[in-house]
Parts: sequence; structure tokens; C-alpha cells
Amino acid sequence: MDFSYCLSKNVELPVSIRIATLEGSCDRKQWTNSLDDIAEGVNSDFFVTVQLYGDNKPLTVPVRTSYKAFTNHHAWNEWLTLPIKYCDLPSSAQCAITVWDIVGPRKPVPVGGTTLELFGKHFTLRRGKQKLHIWPGKEADGRVNTTTPSKVKLDDDMEKLEKLVKRYDCGDIRPVEWLDKLAFRQIEQIHMKAAERATEMALYVDLPKFDFPVVFGETEYTLPSVASALSNPQQPSNQTNAAIANAMNQPMYTENGNPIQSSNTHPTDNPQNYSLVLDLDIARDNPVEAKHRRLVRSHRNGPLDRDLKPNPKIRDELNNIMSYPPTQTLTTEEKDLVWKFRFYLTRDKRALTKFLKCVVWTDPTEVRQAVDLLPLWVDIDVDDALELLGKEFGNRSVRSYAVNQLRKADDDDLLLYLLQLVQALKFEHLVEKGPQSYDSSLLQFLIDRAIRNPILGNYFHWYLMVECGDKVVGKMYGKVAFQYFTTLLEAPNGYKRRDVLREQGELVLSMSKLSKEVRLMKDVRAKKIEKMRVMLSDPKGMLANIPDLPLPLDPAKTVSRVIPAKSSIFNSNLQPLRLTFVCQDETEYPVIFKNGDDLRQDQLVIQIITLMDKLLRKENLDLKLTPYKVLATGTEHGLVQFIPSKPLAAVLNEHQNSVVEFLKQHHPDDGPDNIMGVDAQVMETYIRSCAGYCVITYLLGVGDRHLDNLLLSPDGHLFHVDFGFILGRDPKPFPPPMKLCKEMIEAMGGANSRHYNKFRQYCYTAFTTLRRNANLILNLFALMVDANIPDIKIEPDKAVYKVQEKFRLDLSEEAAIAYFQSLISESVNALFPQIMETVHKWAQYWRS
Repeated sequence: MDFSYCLSKNVELPVSIRIATLEGSCDRKQWTNSLDDIAEGVNSDFFVTVQLYGDNKPLTVPVRTSYKAFTNHHAWNEWLTLPIKYCDLPSSAQCAITVWDIVGPRKPVPVGGTTLELFGKHFTLRRGKQKLHIWPGKEADGRVNTTTPSKVKLDDDMEKLEKLVKRYDCGDIRPVEWLDKLAFRQIEQIHMKAAERATEMALYVDLPKFDFPVVFGETEYTLPSVASALSNPQQPSNQTNAAIANAMNQPMYTENGNPIQSSNTHPTDNPQNYSLVLDLDIARDNPVEAKHRRLVRSHRNGPLDRDLKPNPKIRDELNNIMSYPPTQTLTTEEKDLVWKFRFYLTRDKRALTKFLKCVVWTDPTEVRQAVDLLPLWVDIDVDDALELLGKEFGNRSVRSYAVNQLRKADDDDLLLYLLQLVQALKFEHLVEKGPQSYDSSLLQFLIDRAIRNPILGNYFHWYLMVECGDKVVGKMYGKVAFQYFTTLLEAPNGYKRRDVLREQGELVLSMSKLSKEVRLMKDVRAKKIEKMRVMLSDPKGMLANIPDLPLPLDPAKTVSRVIPAKSSIFNSNLQPLRLTFVCQDETEYPVIFKNGDDLRQDQLVIQIITLMDKLLRKENLDLKLTPYKVLATGTEHGLVQFIPSKPLAAVLNEHQNSVVEFLKQHHPDDGPDNIMGVDAQVMETYIRSCAGYCVITYLLGVGDRHLDNLLLSPDGHLFHVDFGFILGRDPKPFPPPMKLCKEMIEAMGGANSRHYNKFRQYCYTAFTTLRRNANLILNLFALMVDANIPDIKIEPDKAVYKVQEKFRLDLSEEAAIAYFQSLISESVNALFPQIMETVHKWAQYWRS
């Protein structure tokens, strides 16, 4: 089991202790026999001194509490800081604590003393509240074999309870709110009774609580003889044993946190040669909580629960729980509430995922009840079905139920989620039913739909091919691909479709070979383009005569050849190819082939943009988005659809820093009512596309935005390309929340124009519409956490939260609109990004 701890040698903090209260019998006659002294002391002026000792030697001078006048109750509640750091403490360090009384002028006498060892029996630093036994009339003894130990064995209930309270205070016992209230009320009563009959004094102190257990550790010395002896499975020589014993004053740890011990010493011989960290049972189920759960969810109450209906207050609580995002963790009380009203909730499609999160899947009875309830539930939405296919749900019946819900989706909708469904196969716990096949409802569903629809089958094949190149799951996906092909051959035209997929692979291989040859050329770019066109004109080449093949990037298009004269090489480091295919209907289809670049992240972003476009259109909001096609054909190459357009940087450079002039050149409108001089439909397209991409790039946290990866088409479509940085990552400092530069606003007529106001309204409508579909988008990202997407791979456990944070689901719709309005203003007024654009322009200038 993995655990976290810290070595004391790494704690650069001063030692501190809080002196809390002194309790018990405080008769002053116990520590002084002079009645005159008692008479002279009008008040009981107690103070406490603390001094650190180690190895029978004082490590610090005494530190004392400030003056306080007491009558009966002695409470200091004061932190004392000692002039030594934790990293400098020896393992034998202990605090000598003495309580003093002033019985006369400059005449302190010890009320009593106690000695507290800072490190426990497992050499772990003590923490939290400590009860110290006070030895009356004695000054604290700081020696190793002290005569004033802080712990005295007392066989009473209060001592046992205080130990448990201390463990609870340190977080070693998980809190259970309803039970804690009852327990602490009873403990308080026991404490009051014990205090009334207490005859011995006890000092309560507090030690700092660190985030992790602090284990004693000093500087480690690693000698060659030690390292070789530890790696040698044979018995080391006496000389080597001596080297180990002398060199290893401190434990050496393996990567898993296990201490390495020398072979000739027993753990009890030299306690400094090893260190243990206790398993605090944090990961285990609390037995009291488990019993409480069984009582609350008593299986005998099952039939009675069928007729339960919540009152208005509980109904509001349930509705609040149903509105939680998929990442929200339910409390124990919320789980019990959902379980109690599970039959009532079967009419709410949002409630199924919440209910299944309440089930204890290690309890067979609960699992059986949950599975039996699935057919009674109202049909759930696709986003909830996708959530049930995530790694959190491993029950095969639940996953089969989710697949049955997906069967109701048509092929166009299924194509939007296909990328994630292929990734969900990793969480299927696939069971082999033969040497090259698996038994899985999700896999069988995908294969059936892929065979039924050739376009869906095309993408399913290429998604599998990319995963086959993965070192971890490649073997599993190889078997899936084999099962797909085996089933395909049994279908009508199966052999023909298999040959199509094989020829597509050969086409991709030819493009990859051409790309590598072009990159190895030593010529200038113009000469390379000329040579490439000659190679494409070769009638023996694969790209000159393509046998009417569906294009892998867009299988709805059947291509027959490449036009050499309209093919080129882009001016960038990887030198991607621009190839113009001729389709069967004589139309042209230009594509970009990239070699040496992983397009899976771009593929994911474009898929999400395509989905968002469909969600917005469903609400009658067409924001003129341009979700061009991207297909990763391997981990280092892929295809991108080329959209005729110009980078915004080139548009501004060629048209006097004006977007309007560019649009006016292609679609002028000199009507008297048209102030901008641009066709109204083109301007509307520009405004809508600006709004759409501002919202989408904000939600996805797209970074590295500059005027060369914002493209503008002559008909007004503005869109983004190159999604190498997402989820908030950005190579530039201080990036704006969204890419909205002043040139884009000026093209609308300025920040006070009606076009700009319309742009803002589109932004607000798009943001609120996508917020209502946040669960679907979050579940799609959750299924991609193990997909080797670069920016997800950095922090896979935080990827979904990064997207969720942008939706601001914690705000009402009105507050969310106000929040988004402030983001737009912040982005428009950001000056620093404009400076960075200038720097980037100069970089592009010198590169060209």
C-alpha cells in the first residue's frame, strides 16, 4: 500500500509546543512545607518552563510561559517556540516540562515536572493533543531513563477515551458526523465525573500537526560496500557488515518507502537503523460506519422503501443532489438519502448515476438490489450512459445497461462519441472468450454498428490502429482489431471492405514515405515543391492513380488521384504536405498530411468543437463554426482537412491592419445603410464565428493563441487551428482568458457598436447553452484520461476539473453571464498579449 510521510531532516521549522491547561488537585501544601511562603503568595502565580534534552544533554535553554495571574483554573493556551529546528533533533529528543509556583520574592518552587519524548516508539514525531502526568514536587528530569515520565499506565476509561480522542484529532479516525456528536457528548460527561474525583495532576499540551507523518531521519551515507552488500543476495562478509553497521546511522528507503535493514543486526538492537510507518487504516472502511450503513439500508426495509415519498424539504435536497456535476463526491448522508428514496427516484433520469455511486459494490446484497432496479429506471440520457462506461463503474450489468441505452442513438450521434467509446474499452475488464477475441457488450455493440455503417466502421478502424501502437494496451487493441476484421469478413461485402481498409493503409504509408523524402531534401522550399510535384506526377506512384478509394479522413468522399500542380509544402519545421485530391465527382478535396506530429490532441479538440456546434444548432443557434476534420492515422502522423483561408496576421499585414478591408475586398456592399461597406451576411458570419470560438476556446482552455493560428476565410468565417496547448496550458506568460484582440473588435465597428453588442449576446447565449450540456462534455473528457493526450497526460486526475472550472457550475445562470461579461472586458483590455503578438510577428519575420 502506498503511503506518504516526511523525514524530520527535511523539516526546516523550529520546534514548538502549546501549553494548554493544568488539571487535578493543586493543593500548594503538596510542594512546599513553609506556611509563611504560602501566606506571602497572594495569588497562585504558576508558570511553565520547557527545555529540550537529547542523549542526556540539554539541547536548548529553558523557555517559559508569560505571566498570568490564576485563582483556581490554570490555563495558559500559549505557544512556546524553542531555539532548535526539527531537522536538528536526535531520535532521543524529549521535552523537560516543569510547572513552577512563586511562593515568595524570586523564590519559585516546582509544582511538578514531566518529560515528553518527541518521537514515539516507531520513531514517528508525536502530534496533536497530549496528556502529561505531573510528578508533584519534582523538577522535570531530561535524562533518557527519566524519573518523571509523561506516561503512566492507568487502567481507567478516561485514559482509553483520551487516546481515541487524540487519534481522532490527528485524523487517524475518520469522522462520522452523526456518531461523533453522540460520542463526544458522552465523553464530556465521563470527563466531568473523572475531573471531580481526580487526585493527580495532569498537564495538557498540543504539538503541531503536519500534513504527513514525520519520521525521524538524519543525513544518509551510502558507501560502495554498503550498496554492493545490499544488492548481493549472498551473506556479506564480516568486514562488509561492519561497514554497514558504521555507515548506516539512519534507515535507507526503497522507492516504495520500505526501510532497508542490514542483515547482521536485529531491529531491536539499534533502533536508529530502521524506521517504520504505521498504516493508519485511512483507506479501510470504518467498521462503525459500515454497521451504520447496514442498519440504514436494512434489506428487510426494501419492500417498505417502494412506497416512500419525500416531503418538500427532502425533495429539495434530492433535487440539489441530482444537479451535482459527475465529479462531485457524495457525502455519507447524501448516499443514505438517495438509497432510501431509490424507488421514488426511478422516475428521474438524472438520478441513476447518483444512485449507483451510493452502492457498496463489495456487498453482494446491495449489488443484487441495484442490478434488479436497473430495468425499472426511466431511460437515461447519453451523457449519463457515457458516465456509466467510465472507470468508476466496473459492474458488467451496469455497463451492459449503459450500452443498451446507447443502442437508441443514431449513427450520426454515435460518431460524435466513438472516439471516447473506443477508449472506454480500457475500462471494460475484457474477458477472453478465445485466443483472439473478447466477451464485452460494449465491444460487440461497436463492432455491430461499425459493420452496419461503413463510415462509422472507417473511423472505428483507424481509432483502433492508433491504439495498437500503444506499448501498454496495444496488445489488447490488436485483439479487438482482429475480432473486428473476423466479424467483418462474415458480413456481406466484408472482403471488399477489408480490402478498402488495407488500401487506405497503403495510401497513408505512401504519404508518410513521401513526407520523409521531402524532409530529407537539402534544397530550398521552392525547389522541394518542384521535386515533390515531379514525384507526384510519376504514373507508377501510388498517389497518381488511386483505385477509387474512400478517403480515410472523410470516407464520404471517394478519391481517385492527387493533383501535383495544386500540391505544396508548408513553411514550418515539420514541413507538412498539402495534397489536393480529386474526388469521384471531380470536386477537389485539399488535405494536410503531417508526419512527426501527434494529432490525437487536435483530433479530440475538433471532436468537442463538432459536438458543441451540434448542441448549439439544436438550440437554433448557428455560430458559423468551422469544425474541419482531423484524423490521427498513427501516433506520429495524420491527416487534416485544408480550409481555404488566411492567417489573421497575413490579413492584417496585407490590408493596412484592417479585417474590414479584407472582407470588403471579397464581399463589398456600398449601400447607403451599410456603414462598414461589407456584405451584411458576411459580417454576420464573422460576428457569429468570433463569438463561437471565443466561448469554445475559453471552455477548453486553448493556449498559444497568436494571429497565425487564427484563420479567416473570404466569406467571414473566423476559426482556430493548432491545438497544441489546451486545459489552461500556454507557453506565453499572462495569457488572456480568451483570444479577443482589438483588431477583431475594430472589425465589428468598435466596442460601442451594435455589431459588438450582438457579438456579446451571442457569447452569453452560447455560454449558457453549453453550460446546460456540461455533464456530457465532462464525461467525454473523463473517458479520455488514459488516452495519452499530451495535455491530459500531464495531470490526468485534474483534467476534468479544469474543464468543469470554466463552466462555473457553482453560479446561477445570471451570475454566470455577469462573470463571462467580465472575462470579455478583461480580454479586450489586456495589453500584454498585444506585446506578445508583436514579438511573435518579428519571430515569424526572421523565420521566413
